Amino acid sequence: MFTRRHFLNTAAATAGLAAASPAAAQYLVPESQLPRVEQINRDYAPGEIHVEPQSFKLYWMLGPGLALTYSVGIGRANLYESGDFRINAKKEWPRWTPTPEMIERDPAAYKPFEDGMEGGIDNPLGARALYLFQGSRDTYLRIHGTNAPRTIGSAVSNGCVRLVNSHISDLYNRVPLGTRAVLH
Repeated sequence: MFTRRHFLNTAAATAGLAAASPAAAQYLVPESQLPRVEQINRDYAPGEIHVEPQSFKLYWMLGPGLALTYSVGIGRANLYESGDFRINAKKEWPRWTPTPEMIERDPAAYKPFEDGMEGGIDNPLGARALYLFQGSRDTYLRIHGTNAPRTIGSAVSNGCVRLVNSHISDLYNRVPLGTRAVLH
């Protein structure tokens, strides 16, 4: 079982996570959203990621019926995309560029960033990102950190799955390239 102290220490010990945006730095993850190892009644294979949007949970499967469970934020209405993916890229403090669809939906929010934003504490992708591919095609969907930790447990993103930075850093260190990720 993971404790609040474990993840606070993990965050402090993870390179680059000591610096945090003012909003994120003052956020304490609720006990109910801390990662935990638990038995789940699912037929998911060990070594896979499964995201269940209705419960805002991501399962990193450790063994048959045994998962490390993380709380997540997901895509808002009509933007969550279920599917079967592979993690074919991983990046620390990733660069972010809004997609053309994002700019079209909300030009005031996204057009200023159409040339991209370097990784860092204010970047919406947060500390780490796992890039979801179908075959050799980058889907532009990510499992990533966030500069807005209060959004965990809600449907607010443009389609990606988000975790608080200390949790995505923990997951990032566990997940090898080529891992299957299923968004249900």
